Amino acid sequence: MTITTTEIPGVHTQDYHSLNALLNLYGADGKIQFDADKQAARQYFLQHVNRNTQYFHSLEERIDYLIENQYYDKAVLDQYDFAFIKDLTKQAYAAKFRFQSFLGAFKYYTSYTLKSFDGKTYLERFEDRIVMTAIALAAGDEKLARNLVDEMISGRFQPATPTFLNAGKAQRGELVSCFLLRVEDNMESISRGINSALQLSKRGGGVALNLSNLRESGAPIKHIENQSSGIIPVMKLLEDSFSYANQLGARQGAGAVYLSAHHPDIMRFLDTKRENADEKIRIKTLSLGVVVPDITFKLAAKNEDMYLFSPYDVERVYGIPFGDISISEKYHEMVDDPRIKKTKISARVFFQTIAELQFESGYPYIVFEDTVNKANPIKGRINMSNLCSEILQVNTPSTFADNLNYDTVGKDISCNLGSLNIALTMDGGNLGKTVETAIRGLTAVSRQSHISAVPSIENGNDQSHAIGLGQMNLAGYLGREHIHYGSEEGIDFTNIYFYSVLFHALTASNKIAKEQGESFVGFEDSKYASGEFFDKYIDQEWKPATQKVTHLFANAGIDIPTQEDWKKLKRAIQKHGLYNQNLQAVPPTGSISYINNSTSSIHPIASKIEIRKEGKLGRVYFAAPHLTDDNQEFFQDAYEVGPEKIIDTYAAATQHVDQGLSLTLFFKDTATTRDVNKAQIYAFRKGIKSIYYIRIRQTALEGTEAEGCVSCQL
Repeated sequence: MTITTTEIPGVHTQDYHSLNALLNLYGADGKIQFDADKQAARQYFLQHVNRNTQYFHSLEERIDYLIENQYYDKAVLDQYDFAFIKDLTKQAYAAKFRFQSFLGAFKYYTSYTLKSFDGKTYLERFEDRIVMTAIALAAGDEKLARNLVDEMISGRFQPATPTFLNAGKAQRGELVSCFLLRVEDNMESISRGINSALQLSKRGGGVALNLSNLRESGAPIKHIENQSSGIIPVMKLLEDSFSYANQLGARQGAGAVYLSAHHPDIMRFLDTKRENADEKIRIKTLSLGVVVPDITFKLAAKNEDMYLFSPYDVERVYGIPFGDISISEKYHEMVDDPRIKKTKISARVFFQTIAELQFESGYPYIVFEDTVNKANPIKGRINMSNLCSEILQVNTPSTFADNLNYDTVGKDISCNLGSLNIALTMDGGNLGKTVETAIRGLTAVSRQSHISAVPSIENGNDQSHAIGLGQMNLAGYLGREHIHYGSEEGIDFTNIYFYSVLFHALTASNKIAKEQGESFVGFEDSKYASGEFFDKYIDQEWKPATQKVTHLFANAGIDIPTQEDWKKLKRAIQKHGLYNQNLQAVPPTGSISYINNSTSSIHPIASKIEIRKEGKLGRVYFAAPHLTDDNQEFFQDAYEVGPEKIIDTYAAATQHVDQGLSLTLFFKDTATTRDVNKAQIYAFRKGIKSIYYIRIRQTALEGTEAEGCVSCQL
């Protein structure tokens, strides 16, 4: 059947892909054709979704079918009366949700909704996925289920992909977003690490491993010199493991490895990402991260050499693994210790190499080790991050018997993510309720996750109940409110917004601790228990520095926490504790940003009209959320904004986030490695905790785009 319409003048072919493509072409009036994309979303439903969705006469018939055919987990549904499920479904559908973009609808139906086992038929609408996610997370708590539906259908809160994809399904992976594993300097730990990576990857999470403790190439084994092969063979084994283990084909396995800047294999580690690297060492799909202490920057500033220390010798001398040593504190002591084998390289050459590789591949990620640990409120040391560089938590080692059984189960890291849409959260007018509902939803993921196949992950989760509440759509909100990204008002809003979110996140975790009668393990040794954490919020008044931001919060009906509020919260936390060891982390938010119609994370837009390649469909176009023909001035892309304003914005947020933020830096095609180095130094000085990717703008080849395209002229 051919569908025709006259809603867009001059358009006769109503193929949704063609309509979406019009978004990248100026209309006859010289304006961006936003309506074409809305029509593309509508036609996608008419031409594709509706025709491929299984119809049921009633909700009861649908649920019975999905249970009987093992699509839905009966145990999840049995926690509620059917009358409540029916009413909750009515609540979701009453919101009359509509996707705001074609890509949002396409992403949802391609990547999230429940499909028949042959992949040909859709068994859920967006509202159904929200209801199933809510009742799965609420675990029988009807009030929480209602609140979760309200926050999700309104777009204020969006769980991360693993949770939203898997919740309530009978055939599913884990709900957890990411995992971090220590690897110790022995074959048992290496073997366990690879096995754990396989087990976690097949369950759908990204996995990062810390290799800093492994002895370097040429180190002795059983006192015999020049026996160790170093870290590269371990990296190759891990890369193969991740390519093999994926979540039923739904998500590709993804892994990252982190290494200390002062590990003797650091330059070989970096060389694995060179475009011309020998195939024997080249790492194609594994992500790389470098952990850099303050001393490395100080040595580079003085143009001095930096010493690299044998992890084998360091552990032998100090009795603890290399990754648990503060290199900045022990650096000169280790340099002077003849028992520790060491080599040296130029500190500036090290940073130059990093910049060169980031130009080629975007890697490595960087963790500013001492900045992270100074800000850490939890006892212990942070020595790595995750696949997206925003998870920053303490870990402890495991020990193993010869048969690979655990002698002692250490504490590895998992994190459950979800993000608030800043624009819609501000519109909602009840920041406390939105944050509390999100915290409770994320905590439910922790409480329901029992990954016994990797005991150190299960132990870490059981002890910490760590979560990561993120944020997205900062650039969209600022643009909508006619505020330039990185301006005084933009940074002021970022500061006060994250300040307020922190207060409500701590309040929610304190409520849960009181209800459950327990805190995370180690609370009594934290800066929360001592009260030190609250000093900066009690000793000074935090309020907007600009009139514009004062009005934004006042007009939204959102109260900004006062010093007295913080004093009360401090007393409550010291009395009843916190349930969650970690509360916030700002991820990159890829797919969930599209379905939520948000700009990604808190960085600027990459382009006013973004171009994506989506499988067989080819090019798909996505307009920056909240962009109109009248406010384009406030939607500068990230390459025009430049790294300094992005860093300034992230620095304002970082001071209120207990973990990290995925910070991507964008450079024009005229940038040099010197520009990248300068940005790294600026980020370090501004208190940034980690850097994710480096993006260099690629110049479009002449003739590859049609004349008059929007993205070519930005």
